[in-house]
Amino acid sequence: MTRPTTEPEAVPFPLRIPGEPFPPPRYEEYRRREGLVLTHMPNGGRVWLVTRHAEVRAVLTSKKVSANPDREGFPHISDTMGVPRQEQIPGWFVGLDSPEHDRFRKALIPEFTVRRVRGMRPSIERVVDGLIDSMLAAGDSADLVADLALPVPSLVISSLLGVPPVDRGFFESRTRTLVTIRNSTEQQRDTAAKELLRYLNRLIGIKVSWPGDDLISRLLATGAISTQELTGVLMLLLIAGHETTANNISLGVVTLLLNPEWIGDRRAVEETLRFHSVADLVSLRVAVEDVEIGGRLIRAGEGIIPLVAAANHDQEAFSCPHAFDPGRTERHHVAFGYGVHQCLGQNLVRAEMEIVYQRLFERIPALRLAVPVEELPLKYDGVLCGLHELPVRWDRPATAP
Repeated sequence: MTRPTTEPEAVPFPLRIPGEPFPPPRYEEYRRREGLVLTHMPNGGRVWLVTRHAEVRAVLTSKKVSANPDREGFPHISDTMGVPRQEQIPGWFVGLDSPEHDRFRKALIPEFTVRRVRGMRPSIERVVDGLIDSMLAAGDSADLVADLALPVPSLVISSLLGVPPVDRGFFESRTRTLVTIRNSTEQQRDTAAKELLRYLNRLIGIKVSWPGDDLISRLLATGAISTQELTGVLMLLLIAGHETTANNISLGVVTLLLNPEWIGDRRAVEETLRFHSVADLVSLRVAVEDVEIGGRLIRAGEGIIPLVAAANHDQEAFSCPHAFDPGRTERHHVAFGYGVHQCLGQNLVRAEMEIVYQRLFERIPALRLAVPVEELPLKYDGVLCGLHELPVRWDRPATAP
């Protein structure tokens, strides 16, 4: 490919626009452009957008590209969104490069293998069934985000960490405050984060003295991660796995209600991940050496944003990419990222989505949207795509005479 020699005209930063579908139609126009797309961050910094599937994977596997937010030129979306620095939360290892990053990943991989997650399925099923029981007991309607999609991942992760049952209400409520931007103020989220960090510190101290059969105890036994780093690791697992899972669950339920022929088909999970690509703006990077991507020379110190949703809707990688088609044969989406930072908990996310879809539609076959799909409140105020609320209804069984 001939390398472009002129600076392209900058496009607006791809923040989501209320009323606009997701992924936004302009992504397709970006992919048709030669080379990469130049934009400016909300704070003014220059950054390159990467929109084609092959080039997104090239960025995420390049050793000339860093995920470290302390690097000069790293694209920070805002002071409150994006990757925390290690000095803020030690152990937040998604902001580290190899080999420092690899130490954390190696210690955590055994906790999220297919086999380990398979062993967690009965526990996940109990969580999901308990929440559905509560929905049914409360009447014939619910907000599926608040009543199911958000509590599932926090209750599952609290079980994985070994949070005592008596503390799970506190754990779930603080987690919900932390990740629900619309229903909480910045001060409330800051307070919830501090309370969770204090709680996790106390929990680690308990596990040091009285280890159990849980993730914290097993990580402490390896000695690979310090207790100070472990607090950051746990917060990362909690937040990274929480809102992304909740968004995938709620968007997947809507998509299955609109495409009921796929209810009960396990392939719907993988297609939901590709189709919605909720973590579009998560993989922020900066070049640490000059590197050529998509025929464009990116200089050291320039920011890069691989747009996951744009890549997963690239027609060069997926046939009819804008169609929801669980029967498609292409399985190489990048919804969980790619390369060394690919999501560690992806097997757990898949299991939670699969169990929710199975149990929800088995137990409430008459489930339906309570409002027109056009009125569902999509998230436009964060880095993740999802739903703020999902009002649903169902018909209660007739009572016996």
